[in-house]
Amino acid sequence: MKEREDSLNTLKLSLELLKRIPKGRTVTAPELRQQLIDVNQEFERSPRTIQRLLETLSEVYNIERDETGKPFRYRWKENAPGLSLTGLSAHESLLLTLAERQLGSLLPAKLMNSMQGFFRQARGQLDTKGALQRERAWLDKIRVVSTSQPLLPPKVIPEVFQQVSDALYDNRWLDVTYQNANVKKATAYRVMPLGLVQQGPRLYLACRFEGYSDNRSLALHRIRSATALTFQFDSPKDFDLQQLDDDIGFGDGPPAMIRLCFRIDKANGLHILECPLSADQTHKELPDGYEISATVADTDVLGRWLNSFGVGISDIKRVPSTNMQMRDDGNGL
Repeated sequence: MKEREDSLNTLKLSLELLKRIPKGRTVTAPELRQQLIDVNQEFERSPRTIQRLLETLSEVYNIERDETGKPFRYRWKENAPGLSLTGLSAHESLLLTLAERQLGSLLPAKLMNSMQGFFRQARGQLDTKGALQRERAWLDKIRVVSTSQPLLPPKVIPEVFQQVSDALYDNRWLDVTYQNANVKKATAYRVMPLGLVQQGPRLYLACRFEGYSDNRSLALHRIRSATALTFQFDSPKDFDLQQLDDDIGFGDGPPAMIRLCFRIDKANGLHILECPLSADQTHKELPDGYEISATVADTDVLGRWLNSFGVGISDIKRVPSTNMQMRDDGNGL
């Protein structure tokens, strides 16, 4: 009975290892061991046990073992089919495909990498002729559209995203070299990564610099290098990502809160009544439009949004929250 139980445990452990060996990149035995422990404590084994099992699996399956350095690194060979995963249902295939499309830049890189086998299987099932026709057709029936001019995202160095997301996921300190938009030379910083924010096509890292208690934001495409350190930190209890967005915004520096007032034509005004600028927004209907007032952050994004209405908007005024003297911007910004 004991021998049978040991064989069953070895089989379960082998299957879990096979599912986590990637294609197109490599992984070490210590990394796989930690992944297993994160999934279930019952999979915890000694490093030597994991190493021996990987050696055996490499002899049986199309797994490539890189012995040029230690620890050895493993991956499925280029044309290997990999492990045949449990069949996904039609709904699971559809949901996984949509998640890969919409959440790829917001999920931890190592989570996305560990899910690649499932994503490939989901895409494969949806692409199979004669199968899951309604689910496949659904992908052509939905679209996320931008309310502004679509822009291609700035290029983020893949290794930077990997290191940033790993540090953010594990609450580990992060060493970065960062180049400001108006500075030619990159500067080295040690930061506490606290959040990831997507603003239009750009990604920003919310963080705190070592030795400081204020919150900052770094554009990921301006990080030239990043290294996730081994030591962790305790997340600040006073940090709130939503509050940070409300207080400083991202990419624009700390904005002032203002009471914004303006007049706008009927068509555009109706849209703002349906999608208010703030919870305290008020409006007054006019013969040819609306007069709208709301408390908002005075950012570059707000300026571009107001300018987008052209001649349809007028009498734009701002009341700073610290100084309630009205500033009149006329018909534009």
